[in-house]
Amino acid sequence: MENLLDIGVEEYKIAGGGVLRFHPGDPNLFARFLRAETEIQALEKRFAEAGKDGAEMLAAMEEADRKIKEILNGVFGSGNDFHTALGGVNLLAVDGKGVSLAQRLFGALEQVLTEGAKRFAKQQAEKLIVDNG
Repeated sequence: MENLLDIGVEEYKIAGGGVLRFHPGDPNLFARFLRAETEIQALEKRFAEAGKDGAEMLAAMEEADRKIKEILNGVFGSGNDFHTALGGVNLLAVDGKGVSLAQRLFGALEQVLTEGAKRFAKQQAEKLIVDNG
């Protein structure tokens, strides 16, 4: 099959999980990612305020994980399933240093999107120079 148009989608593998596909230089994606930060911070606050009872805490962690993944699916598009890509691991799980998977994931995504935004800005600036030559 012939490609009609290359839209700049790149693939990013998550070790032990699956693959995410998105265009790292898409300004709309970057804007959605920044807006999602507010929603996710609100979820974190609700989680922090959850009771300390074991069952209540587990239920809150499960709900927070599900909702954060729903937000990320909305940001990165229907072709991406963060639950599957992360191998079903809860985003609130922590590594040996006490850093949550969510923090590590957001840091990695932010880095990729920031680099993509820089590439986009550079290409636009170069285009302006050529066009106004």
